[in-house]
Amino acid sequence: MTLRAAFQMDPIENLVIRGDSSFALMLEAQRRGHELLYYLPGDLMLRGTKASAHMRPVEVREEQGDHYTLGERALRPLSDCDVVMLRQDPPLDMSYITTTHMLEAAGDNVLVVNDPANVRNSPEKLFVMEFPELMPPTLITRSLEDVRAFRREFGDIIIKPLYGNGGAGIFRLQQDDTNVGSLVELFQSVFREPFIVQRYQAEVRKGDKRIILVDGEIAGAINRVPSMEETRSNMHVGGRAEPTEITEREREICAAIGPELKRRGLIFTGIDVIGDYLTEINVTSPTGIREVQRFGGADIAAMIWDVVEDKVGGRG
Repeated sequence: MTLRAAFQMDPIENLVIRGDSSFALMLEAQRRGHELLYYLPGDLMLRGTKASAHMRPVEVREEQGDHYTLGERALRPLSDCDVVMLRQDPPLDMSYITTTHMLEAAGDNVLVVNDPANVRNSPEKLFVMEFPELMPPTLITRSLEDVRAFRREFGDIIIKPLYGNGGAGIFRLQQDDTNVGSLVELFQSVFREPFIVQRYQAEVRKGDKRIILVDGEIAGAINRVPSMEETRSNMHVGGRAEPTEITEREREICAAIGPELKRRGLIFTGIDVIGDYLTEINVTSPTGIREVQRFGGADIAAMIWDVVEDKVGGRG
């Protein structure tokens, strides 16, 4: 099976290919003989009910700084593609949401990964609230009074933006921290939406585990350990990736959420688990598949393309 696969993503020249999941997916698609096309979210166009994009053919290779070659730019209807990979990074702002609406006009014969309507309707920090039995105590609010009451109850808390990404804007407030009022005022002035308040999980010092699921099934995991100077475990702020094993509790979490991920057409997802608790379900542009393979785990890019080919073939 030869597919025409378009990648809607961030600028390819800026990729750090050693750790980039989109690049891994492109390499695997090319290895299988699929035709690759590339465009930016700003290249999308909607005329009536027909979506198109100014696309370029692309070839990729494992040479940082010389990792791609682009062909001639041309306007193509999305309906000419078999697959569109929705791979630009969050935040899930109005720009991102608008692209999901436009991608819904790709046509019934085009598989968009992940399903754009369900990407839009499954924000990472809201979707997870549908599984309260799996989460640490969590509150979504804009109220300083609510935040103070939550801290009195739990003592040590985390505050973070509802639509943040990459660990940006995450703060820890312990019981005796006198900055809670100022911080909430800052969040209220910067963000129009509510924000997340969550009980601090001390287990994060041992790592924030990223578990990758493909079509609702466990595919692999890495552990991300924060540096001594940080609360956050994100690797771009100094977190360290380590190999890990899946615990029985984590299998229970995945078994609980997997069927819903599959039902929503969320083929490639990454969940975050601290200790025994699920904290996020990442659906917009999950990462981690190159790190999993680097530590001897599965070739998750190949697993994703196996599912994609099966679903496209099922559509005839």
